[in-house]
Amino acid sequence: MSQIDRASIRKQFQRHDRDTGSSEVQIAVLTKEIEALTQHLKTFKKDKSSRYGLIRKVNTRRSLLDYLKRENEESYKNLIKELGLRR
Repeated sequence: MSQIDRASIRKQFQRHDRDTGSSEVQIAVLTKEIEALTQHLKTFKKDKSSRYGLIRKVNTRRSLLDYLKRENEESYKNLIKELGLRR
């Protein structure tokens, strides 16, 4: 699978210059990983371990999105719009 450029994602979604672990950054990185895994699974349909990893990433992202919506709804709405998620 191709490598994801986490540094550029982090720069785009970080709250301040040393931010690496905010909810927004984690959700954006997970979204890119989910997109990469989805493309991988379109090619390799029988790769069950990657499918399990995809399901775990989707569930983690869902939990983080729920947390962000609870804590900061404006940031949640902006993030959903930027990433193009259907929530």
